[in-house]
Amino acid sequence: MGSYTSNGGRGVTVAAVDPRTGEPVVTGASDAVTDPSFLALAPGGDVLYAVSETEEGAVAAFDVTGRVPVPLGQPAPVRGAHPAHLTLAHGHALTANYGSGSVSALPLGPDGAPRPASGVLRHRGAGPHPERQAGPHAHQVVADPAGRWVLSVDLGTDSVRVVGLDPATGELTPHGETALRAGSGPRHLAFHPAGGHLYVLAELSPTLTVCRWDAETGGLVPLGETPLLPNGAEGQAYPSGIVAAPDGRFLYAAVRGADLITVLAVGDPGRARVVAAVPCGGRWPRDLALDPEGGRLYVANERSGDVTWFTVDPETGVPLREGAIAAPAASCVILD
Repeated sequence: MGSYTSNGGRGVTVAAVDPRTGEPVVTGASDAVTDPSFLALAPGGDVLYAVSETEEGAVAAFDVTGRVPVPLGQPAPVRGAHPAHLTLAHGHALTANYGSGSVSALPLGPDGAPRPASGVLRHRGAGPHPERQAGPHAHQVVADPAGRWVLSVDLGTDSVRVVGLDPATGELTPHGETALRAGSGPRHLAFHPAGGHLYVLAELSPTLTVCRWDAETGGLVPLGETPLLPNGAEGQAYPSGIVAAPDGRFLYAAVRGADLITVLAVGDPGRARVVAAVPCGGRWPRDLALDPEGGRLYVANERSGDVTWFTVDPETGVPLREGAIAAPAASCVILD
């Protein structure tokens, strides 16, 4: 679990999950890094990476083979401000730097520790929202399932960029940019397990955009939008995280303000329809994750300071709340 240390969080927290109940039991934490707001786990699960969402911006690595996360060397600078997301691809840690509107590639050493950024790609552009879109704000960076491309989601420019990554040098090369609805503020995306479609979550309007994805050409085509709130729902709503079920039948989107988890059915990967919206069990759900089987859902609620967990009905896809543990200023939850 990641959290904001500047707001009372524990930093990087490790918990063991009870296989019978799904309850996370905290075993240790490290506050060695300021504001480790988003995490990524290396294949094999031995090394955990965290952004330091600060003005200077850095990536840190932790050995998580024991009960307490242990830092691997010093954090490495990303050459960007306020990194809000990271992923791993081709021997690099990639960060989406919200403050500077850029994406960075940091090579990983033999021990797994990150080195200073070797490649930085700066986004350009703006959107119509006067406060949130005065310039680019890269909010997520992900590798496509085929491993050929990197995609970055930019809230400030209402677009998704497709980028090439040179594994040898870390150089990031622009390939294409797909515009989404002006003012929607795209934040995060998730791929369908089959790989031919992806789903973009918008923060400034509570919607989901379904897109066709071509891994061969790196082409992205929007197909349509789906509202995330129940009919008649009012008030503030700021979608944050999205995950796809391992079997591809359902999507789960966290919506802050409304404090809901919206469940969408995906019968045809090119379409998504809302089938349920359930309370997140706390306040301001910033991130969510499914276990590898898709049977349990975990939600990091930043403002109520907890992680709630749910059992997912295998037929309907609807989550049923089972419990919660304290997690001050929780911002991210991932599972091995």
